[in-house]
Amino acid sequence: ERAPLDLRANRLKTMRSAVLPLIPGAVPTAHAQDGLRLVDALNVEELPVYMDGRVEVQDEGSQLIAAACRAQPGMTVVDLCAGAGGKTLALAADMENRGRLIACDADRARLSRLGPRAERAGATNIETRLLDANREDEALGDLIGAADVVLIDAPCSGTGTWRRNPEARWRLTPQRLARLTALQARLADLGVLLLKPGGRLVYAGCSRLPEEGLVLVEALRERHPDLTSDVGGSQTLRPDRDETDGFFIAGYEKSC
Repeated sequence: ERAPLDLRANRLKTMRSAVLPLIPGAVPTAHAQDGLRLVDALNVEELPVYMDGRVEVQDEGSQLIAAACRAQPGMTVVDLCAGAGGKTLALAADMENRGRLIACDADRARLSRLGPRAERAGATNIETRLLDANREDEALGDLIGAADVVLIDAPCSGTGTWRRNPEARWRLTPQRLARLTALQARLADLGVLLLKPGGRLVYAGCSRLPEEGLVLVEALRERHPDLTSDVGGSQTLRPDRDETDGFFIAGYEKSC
C-alpha cells in the first residue's frame, strides 16, 4: 500500500487555507498546523504552488519535530543534522526570517540541496556549516553556550520509515545499530554544549527502537542533570496510529 504524501504550507508566503483549494485531493493533516495530505498520486513538482515555494514536501511527523522546537523570531537556532533542510525551512517560517538559523551536516551533497530550496521558499536567515564527521564540534566553537534552540534529528536506523521503505529492514545489523547509537549520544552531548542557559534541546529520530529513543535520552539526562524534560515528556509517533512515519521526539530545557 502506497503511503500518503504530506506537504507543508510555507507561512513565509502563504497559509494552509489559501493553498488547500489549489491542490487536487489535498486534505489538512490531523496534527501539524501547516500540513496537507495527498491521498492520491500527484506530480507535486509540477504544481504552481510548489514551484513558487508556497508548499514543501515534508512528512507530518517531520513537521511536528520542527514545531516541537518552539522557535521564535530573533532566536539563535541550530539544526545540527539538517540534511537537505526540510526541518530547517519549517524553522525559518516559525522564525519569520528573523534571527540566526544555522543548518549543519556532515554530508556535503545533502546540505548543498538546501540553498535552492531556501531560495524557492523565501527563507533568508539560514547559514549552512559543513561538519567533519567525528569532529563536528570543531566547526561550532563560536556557538558554544549561544543557542536558544538546538534540534538534533540524528542519523538513525530509519525503522520509522519501513512503511515506505520496507527493504531497509534488511540493512540493519547489530553492528550498525551500535555505531549509530554511539554517534547519536555524541551529537546529543554536543547539542547540550551549544545551548545557552534556558535554551531548548529537541532530540528526534525516525526510529521505533528504544535504543535510539527512550534509552538514549534517559542516558543523556544522567550525563547532563541540568536538562529538564518537558511536562509532557517524550512523544512517539506511529504509522499505524498517527499515519506518519515513526518518530521519537523529546524536548528538554537547560537550567544552567
